Amino acid sequence: MQEESGMRQEAARRATEEQIQAQRRQTEREKAEIERETIRVRAMAEAEGRAHEAKLAEDVNRRILVDRANAEREKWIAAINTTFEHIGGGFRAILTDQNKLVVAVGGVTALAAGIYTTREGARVVWSYVDRILGQPSLIRESSRGKYPWSGFFSRAMSSLKGANGGSATRSEKGFGDVILHPSLEKRIQQLANATANTKAHQAPFRNMLFYGPPGTGKTMVARELARRSGLDYALMTGGDVAPLGSQAVTKIHQLFDWSKKSKKGLLLFIDEADAFLCERNKTYMSEAQRSALNALLFRTGDQSKDIVLALATNRPGDLDSAVADRIDEVIEFPLPGEDERFKLIKLYLEKYISQAGERKPGLFSNLFKKQQQKIEIKGLTDDILREAAARTEGFSGREVAKMMAGVQAAVYGTEDCVLDANLFREVVDYKVAEHQQRRKLAAAEGDK
Repeated sequence: MQEESGMRQEAARRATEEQIQAQRRQTEREKAEIERETIRVRAMAEAEGRAHEAKLAEDVNRRILVDRANAEREKWIAAINTTFEHIGGGFRAILTDQNKLVVAVGGVTALAAGIYTTREGARVVWSYVDRILGQPSLIRESSRGKYPWSGFFSRAMSSLKGANGGSATRSEKGFGDVILHPSLEKRIQQLANATANTKAHQAPFRNMLFYGPPGTGKTMVARELARRSGLDYALMTGGDVAPLGSQAVTKIHQLFDWSKKSKKGLLLFIDEADAFLCERNKTYMSEAQRSALNALLFRTGDQSKDIVLALATNRPGDLDSAVADRIDEVIEFPLPGEDERFKLIKLYLEKYISQAGERKPGLFSNLFKKQQQKIEIKGLTDDILREAAARTEGFSGREVAKMMAGVQAAVYGTEDCVLDANLFREVVDYKVAEHQQRRKLAAAEGDK
């Protein structure tokens, strides 16, 4: 009995404690809820307070900016009004005073005349300087600078390199990228020696005519001839004369006046000479073209100790008889033979293939230019090159160069950048086919 009573008391005590714990937890939850609500209310109040303060500050700043803008506007309006009042007063004073009006009109007129005179005077002076010292507009390329002082630094550096033995001058054998028949090369060399000796003995120069198909090296030989003779050179094209119209005569005289100023002597090379020096009695010529031709005939009537005239044409029979009479040396540039084509192929193989990807010397060029990939050559023997030379019958030197440039492009189109005999023959095949197709088209045009 007593034991049961103790158990009931213990159960009642535990129930009481659980009830107390439950009430305590309830109280803590309510307290936490009240604290959260208090924090929320406080945060909202603070946010509303800050927003209110910001709005008040914004209103204040807006009023300050508006007041400042109004003050600036009033200041500028007052300044403008004052300025116009002064201007108006000045105009009224000028209009009412005859002497002031005359002085004002004279001053404005003098100012305008001074500005116009200065501008036009500077233009006239510069035109005069350019005409006296500058390079004529007909010149496409020249070893001389556009002005006497231009190119001074490059010439000084070239002289310094030459004195130190560091210049990579071309050999006296051969003509650079032009491969000529031995007999033609010998004659050009004789002309170069004769021209150099002519200059040394102050004797009159001999004028030359280079004729032959396009791309046979006439222009490049003219440059090399001038270099070996110790002369300056200047290149122009006959097609540039006709568009000048009435200015052509003046430009021709300027060209010859400029050419005579060369201290070394100058080789004046006129490419496509038949476009400007054609026979007057066989073709229609405008009055301006006829006058330009007469101007050139006048300037070349006597042999010169200052200028070598070299003409290049594909149609020598179209030249005016008076022009032909002024020519002392007539040189034909035929299409290259098989041996010359073989040498050209080897030359451009070295230039476009073997040397591709080699880093050229330069102070900054190697820093900013992308390096080309080196081309690997496999199985390309001289027999294959001679086979290509035999197949390219009728090719000019320029066509051979373009064919080898096409070989380079084909190699760059492969993944491994390797040139083998099959790829080389493939390019030669379609270049030969292109050449034959062009000849057919040219023949068809000639039959029309």
